[in-house]
Amino acid sequence: MFGIVRPCRHRLGEKLAGQWMAHLCGLCLALRGDHGQFARVVTNYDGLLISVLTEAQAGTGGGGRRTAGPCPLRGMRTASVAHGEGARLAAAVSLVLASAKVRDHVTDGDGLLARKPVARAARRVAVRWDTAGARTGSAVGFDTALLVDAVDRQAGIEALAGPGTPLLAVTEPTETATAAAFAHTAVLAGRPDNAGPLAEAGRLFGRLAHLLDAVEDLHTDAASGAWNPITATGTSLMEVRRLADDAVHGVRLALRDAEFTDAQLVHLLLVHELRRSVDRAFGTVPVCASHQGGGPQHPYAGGSGNPYAGGGGAYGGDAFGGGFGGGGGFGGGVPAPQPPRRRGFWAGCGMFWLLCCTCKMCCAKEYEGPWSRKKREGVCRDCDCDGCDCCCPCDG
Repeated sequence: MFGIVRPCRHRLGEKLAGQWMAHLCGLCLALRGDHGQFARVVTNYDGLLISVLTEAQAGTGGGGRRTAGPCPLRGMRTASVAHGEGARLAAAVSLVLASAKVRDHVTDGDGLLARKPVARAARRVAVRWDTAGARTGSAVGFDTALLVDAVDRQAGIEALAGPGTPLLAVTEPTETATAAAFAHTAVLAGRPDNAGPLAEAGRLFGRLAHLLDAVEDLHTDAASGAWNPITATGTSLMEVRRLADDAVHGVRLALRDAEFTDAQLVHLLLVHELRRSVDRAFGTVPVCASHQGGGPQHPYAGGSGNPYAGGGGAYGGDAFGGGFGGGGGFGGGVPAPQPPRRRGFWAGCGMFWLLCCTCKMCCAKEYEGPWSRKKREGVCRDCDCDGCDCCCPCDG
């Protein structure tokens, strides 16, 4: 489970938490139903936004849900889950982008993928996911070649980027891919007039995903010598923050121009939670009052009090592509800890299934991310943050 939009249950409330889980489970089951059990490893928090947007425009109408059987992630309980074209589009997008992530790991020779036999096996998995994503995309009228082209162009753009290159030139392929996926939800929902506004929202969401991933990976990339767009272009962190804030504001304005049957969950995820994602990446999220007994503090101060511990970029941290030490960063002068060493792709897959089968992703108060090894919260655990300001003031 990964992505930049990771809402806490206490902010969602019972009704919206149920809807959010329905879309998460719907994406997972769409992957399993069309492509087999192993495909479920590409389930991600951001991918389910495609399903959320489709349903928010079309409404459930009694036909957008089905009852799913027991699952370890739900404590072996049945549940009403989203299904249909929105979930299948989300599955197609997730598969293609996960395939790009695998190929990127192979190219970089990360972990076990530095070994030729493992790299060959990983390439075969990537090809299967590309083919599967294209097949599912075609079934819902979406051409995944748009995504593949964007991924292919990314490498060339990064190779040419250097000091002085506009950072937004590097994020363009990601923006193009997410714009196409968001816009197609309007087609599936039968609201063609929404395609323009949702394409703009998707473009800015893709920009934000790429920027936040670069911010969260800055320390790791510097330590390993990996390419990072912020370092490569010489962009200041203050400018990156400005671009991120502008993207959040732009998403909000774009959503106002779209018509929804029920916009409540969309608004919470793509307005409130995006703002929190930016704060989390830059280390400016105040912890809950019930944990700190006072005013806002740096999120890394006090360790386990941080309700947003952990990170991970969209689609696993580097398919789109932390706090900062010293007094000049956004963290108010508190040095951020060095991020833990990431697991390789296959080791992460094994840990993902272990976490699933032990219900830790669902119910644990805190667990270690399967790939990033960063601390994260269980999706369905009870939240004890009664002292939080759970809803941002908003006129939208």
